[in-house]
Amino acid sequence: MTEATGPLKGIRVLDLSAVVLGPFATQTLGDWGADVIKIEALHGDTARNSGLFRHRGMASVFLQINRNKRSIALDLKTEGGKEVLRRLIPTADVLVSNVRPAGMARLGFGYEDCKALNPRLIYAVATGFGQDGPWRARPAFDEIIQAASGFASAMGSDDAPQFVPSLAADKLTGMALVSAVCAALYQRERSGEGQLVEVPMLETLAAFNSVEMMGGMAFEPPIGGPGYKRMRERKPARTKDGWMTMLPYSTANWCAFFEAVDRPELIEELGIKDPVLRNQNIDVVYATMREIALTHTTAEWIELLLRIDVPHTAFTKMAEVTEQPHLKAVGMFPVIDHPSEGAIRIAKPPTRFASTPANIRRDAPRLGEHTAEVLRELGFSEAEISAIVP
Repeated sequence: MTEATGPLKGIRVLDLSAVVLGPFATQTLGDWGADVIKIEALHGDTARNSGLFRHRGMASVFLQINRNKRSIALDLKTEGGKEVLRRLIPTADVLVSNVRPAGMARLGFGYEDCKALNPRLIYAVATGFGQDGPWRARPAFDEIIQAASGFASAMGSDDAPQFVPSLAADKLTGMALVSAVCAALYQRERSGEGQLVEVPMLETLAAFNSVEMMGGMAFEPPIGGPGYKRMRERKPARTKDGWMTMLPYSTANWCAFFEAVDRPELIEELGIKDPVLRNQNIDVVYATMREIALTHTTAEWIELLLRIDVPHTAFTKMAEVTEQPHLKAVGMFPVIDHPSEGAIRIAKPPTRFASTPANIRRDAPRLGEHTAEVLRELGFSEAEISAIVP
């Protein structure tokens, strides 16, 4: 194991989360240098069996969001398991949970319980729904939040909503959780005090979606319906031999595009030089661009659009994403040797810190791999460890 080099080196995080949202967030904290102790039930995080696997309990989803962590397996319904957590909490800077708050309180580890053990603790809880609302006790998963937030309606339509084929609500909320933890740690540096931090999935995704989807409802009374016309109209463009996304964005981009394809008359006809008029006509503008796209091959478009500096890219198939030229050049998907799973491919930490770089120090752990190690650090005797470790 190499030493932590990230900006959170010296911070200890107790990770009582499972599935995707919490582990996605705590892996980022671990990548950034934190010592993350993953506290799992004796049957393990359910994500251990999500996706493909060589060995049960070490599936692809788990491997992608649980590196840079130590795993301890505890039964928090027993006094022995609770005692371990009670002794861990005073050593920690952050506790992360996506267990519903009522469940944590029943176990004896609600915020007030943990604050009594460690007043400097940042107690970060990811909830499905804000705890000041009527849905606070409801269970939540990604599809529930995509549906309730309007996200699925925006992806499809009000009459035919569609889910994003990605755990978008989980991962976006996980990113928000990372930001909230870092902000609370910064505040603690100034005040010396910990605090409760709640990051609700529904509210987070609704706020995320509102940026462009509020539309005319951003005004009171509304001056139009929800949505942003350009979002509805943007679609892949078919070329002679494949697909492209072309995105002339500024007035200069659009003028350069129509001049380069020998259609300068469209600049006037489509109102290109007036951004307000162009946006009003964006359905016609985009449809015209897609018609023109059929006149060249993908390679020809890439050469032309690079020359006139118009944003664009060819499409990358999911099976080929590791070979995408830019991602391959920066080594985004290294192959590492996992001690139990052999050669596996992961996504490296994408955020770059010039002075305190993120790094990968630990492989995704086997269930309970570090239980005895952590208990020894806490001062448990070998006899006590034998009684706790299954």
